[in-house]
Amino acid sequence: MVGMGKAISRIEAAIRRLVPPHRFKLAGVVLPLLVAGGAFALSLGLIRLLAQISPWLAAAAEVWLIWTTIAAKGLKDAGMEVFRHLKNQDLPAARRSLSMIVGRDTAHLDTPNVVRGAVETIAENIVDGVISPLFYALLGGAPLAMAYRAINTLDSMVGYKNEKYIDLGWASARLDDVANYVPARLTGLLLIAAAKCTSGLSAKGALHSMKRDARAHPSPNSGFPESAVAGALGIQLGGENVYHGVSSFRAYMGERTRELEPADIPTTAALLIWVSNAAVLIGTLFLLLWFLIGVL
Repeated sequence: MVGMGKAISRIEAAIRRLVPPHRFKLAGVVLPLLVAGGAFALSLGLIRLLAQISPWLAAAAEVWLIWTTIAAKGLKDAGMEVFRHLKNQDLPAARRSLSMIVGRDTAHLDTPNVVRGAVETIAENIVDGVISPLFYALLGGAPLAMAYRAINTLDSMVGYKNEKYIDLGWASARLDDVANYVPARLTGLLLIAAAKCTSGLSAKGALHSMKRDARAHPSPNSGFPESAVAGALGIQLGGENVYHGVSSFRAYMGERTRELEPADIPTTAALLIWVSNAAVLIGTLFLLLWFLIGVL
């Protein structure tokens, strides 16, 4: 994904050099089509080329490409790094680790708000880091999973509503919202199932919170996993965040039955792994059923 980010940076630089600013809104439409289409075409071309050598080689390449689009381990590790610092009572180090995975200012956060940032980030990224790439891999193999990853990477790089990207990034942000629409809701359902299967968590709370709070989130998709996690753990997410010195309020998710505590981070990471494994199992069973139907 590092290579994809570098390619996007170069394309953006070329657009800014060659396209006049008053055409950036149109260029914003072309940008995701070019990047996502390119990722799809390159992946498909590679798999078809390898298939001429060996179908097993093509299958291995497809599995590897899909694997590169999934970020469950990296997401878990990032959250657990914050937890380890908090466990060692090193709040400044926890703030620094959190700053690597969130956009909000972290320098003055207390422990509950560091925990909140980590839990929200893990919950939100279950969608684009795990479920969405698996969903699109199931629909269209590695090429579609890579196209999705390109869309998501574009959104993270240019999908901002600031002066620099309001025109160039608007289409990438909207396309990312559309791409994550179904996977986000599937993630919410999987989190409810995970809570049902995990001792000490509340599936009923997850369902209630998701139904009540998910659509209050400023993102059309992030509210589903965040509200489900909040309800499952019996905590409240959302509230005041500060971005580059500017305060911003995010709607509350869940009910505040207790204070956030560091142990909520590994609990959320465990939900991430449960949901990831369940999604892989469901996808494998679906493909097996599809194969058997084709054979019979």
